[in-house]
Amino acid sequence: MKKHISMIDRRTLLKGTALGIGALAAPAIISRKALASSGELNFTGWAGYPQFTEKAFPAFEAATGIKVNFKELPDQDTMFAEGKVALEAGGIDLIEPTIDRVGAWNDNGLLGAFDESKLAMANYLPGLADGAAGERSRKDGALLYVPSVWGTEALVVSEADAVLSDPPSLGDLFNAENQAVVRPHSALAAMGRWLDAQGKLPRPWMDGYSDMNAMVELWDIALAEAIKAKGNVVQWWSGENEANAGFTANGATIGLCWDSTGFNLRNDGYRYVAPVEGAIAWHQGFVLMKNATNVDQAHEFVKWISSPEGAALWATAFSSNPVGKGASELMDPEVSAYYNGTFNDEALSKLWWWPDQSAEFLAKRAEYADKYKAA
Repeated sequence: MKKHISMIDRRTLLKGTALGIGALAAPAIISRKALASSGELNFTGWAGYPQFTEKAFPAFEAATGIKVNFKELPDQDTMFAEGKVALEAGGIDLIEPTIDRVGAWNDNGLLGAFDESKLAMANYLPGLADGAAGERSRKDGALLYVPSVWGTEALVVSEADAVLSDPPSLGDLFNAENQAVVRPHSALAAMGRWLDAQGKLPRPWMDGYSDMNAMVELWDIALAEAIKAKGNVVQWWSGENEANAGFTANGATIGLCWDSTGFNLRNDGYRYVAPVEGAIAWHQGFVLMKNATNVDQAHEFVKWISSPEGAALWATAFSSNPVGKGASELMDPEVSAYYNGTFNDEALSKLWWWPDQSAEFLAKRAEYADKYKAA
């Protein structure tokens, strides 16, 4: 119950005045060592969020003097590939994956450890950098991951044309009467969770995340069922721009998409809906490259994102939830209304957080996603 209440508090605190650069009246305290070196940070993150360059990075530079060199990529698989290249060639200090990928990134030798004395761990909302999330962020005592934002992946539906169950379900994605835009691996997970909720799997869907034999057994079933329903897919997506285009350019009536997609389309006849099986929830954050050169600058950036101002700007860019205490009070009240309209107490209690996914699991998952697309 305590965990449930904390999630509600984060959602309902998304209120207050609209955020602007003027909110950053007091500059952050930055170490002389960081300014004495390059004064730059090479950051690789998500494409499709213009407020990074319009507001967040300028505000950080104004507060600290550090310039962010930003490379935007559409998805985590591309980030991972770029990270492996950078491990040899250099050029990346900080990347922003989700917590379920940390183990795989570390197993491939990409990650360095953060120095907690250079961060402000007390800035984070309860449950995001401590507790179970804190345990997932560490390996042998070393801090490998620090949160940046969190959110969900649920149903984006056309208010006029989507055909929905009562209550809406993940199964609606596979209804031939709907035109769907989906991310392949998420759609397969949605199929597995839907079948699981109906009692149509030989074992719990979650077994596949910790046992590769179970993974093959369960994903074989999900793939076969998803292929049967594939005729209603009008677009695949891997990043924000593709997801938006599935609706605005290709006529999708339903999609399994990030909350930011729903927010972006909220004034165009679409709404964001939590399925009865529970919305998928994601926990996103920063990792330090093992061969990072601007290490102090990376720490300053991570620490700034945990501040009320930084966390609010970062969450506003993603149209999602902040990680820093006090950030919600600085965010646009329209964001609060959007989330509160989707997640009542019951929907919050059903959030399904992406489990940890090993390198072996991710490789096999990619095979299933490719088979799904090619079928």
